[in-house]
Amino acid sequence: MPETFAVTDAAELAVVERSGFVESRHSGSAVVLDPDGAVITSLGSPDAVILPRSTMKPMQALASVTAGAALEGPHLAVATASHSGTDRHVALVTDILTRAGLGEDDLLCPPAWPSDAATRDEMTRELIGPQRVRMNCSGKHAAMLLACQANGWDTATYLDASHPLQIHTREVVERLTGTKVSATAIDGCGAPVHAMSLSALARAIHRIGASSERSPFALHRSAGALVRAVREHPWVIQGPGQPDSVVTERLGVFAKHGAEGVMAMVAPDGTTVAMKVLDGSNRVSAVTALTLLVRAGALQAADVARTLAELPLTVTGGGRDVGVIRPTV
Repeated sequence: MPETFAVTDAAELAVVERSGFVESRHSGSAVVLDPDGAVITSLGSPDAVILPRSTMKPMQALASVTAGAALEGPHLAVATASHSGTDRHVALVTDILTRAGLGEDDLLCPPAWPSDAATRDEMTRELIGPQRVRMNCSGKHAAMLLACQANGWDTATYLDASHPLQIHTREVVERLTGTKVSATAIDGCGAPVHAMSLSALARAIHRIGASSERSPFALHRSAGALVRAVREHPWVIQGPGQPDSVVTERLGVFAKHGAEGVMAMVAPDGTTVAMKVLDGSNRVSAVTALTLLVRAGALQAADVARTLAELPLTVTGGGRDVGVIRPTV
């Protein structure tokens, strides 16, 4: 099994300051592509293999769509989301399952609590436990089931690597990344996740972000529709007050985070960043990626500063602000 890049190959990406002291340092790798897809910034070891985790969801969603899952608007956006499990998210997922003639029990993602605090509190008051539809990947799974229903494929084994849907997904991933899959792991939701380099991830996300709905190729038409759906319905991609949703709504950036410190973003002009924090922390992903886009000239610093004010980057002590999480790239 390929190993990720070593600590000695990583570059410092961000620090955590408390009362003037650098309390923690986060290192990793990052790559930035210009609107034409050429590399303009390379930090750490972006050609080393990583697990993209949920940053692979746009590719998985496109695989489901091109396999026959007819989705548009917010229903298409939830197929690529790592949602916070609000009732609005659940309604979208349930709609997709209903179209497939299926229900929550057909989802093979594990039951989970919503990450949205208000929703979780309400469920606790109502004595409702974890649910599969609340799991952050349930939209992706519902789209997979809809694709299976459209093709008459078995829905009980849709996560098996040998299932026709997963074979098609792997082919879509390879087409978008431009590389052959060298290794596959099992993601937290139970679906296959294909190892790839940050450079390959950046190429795939760039191609998705630069796609046109008027393309002669079905995959690129679907990619253009996917990005538009997320930008028109930013609350779907993650949830109220959550980084991906805030960044998408405020800046028009197609933002998709993944577990263990992975982040991919496409600015409106097509400039793309993919990054991985080596220690797996997600707390520096958004601020670092946005800073790289500013330095590439894709975003205005003042606009990003206003957006960052809405993200949890403040370090507190005794109930007051005493520091900040800040990028060092």
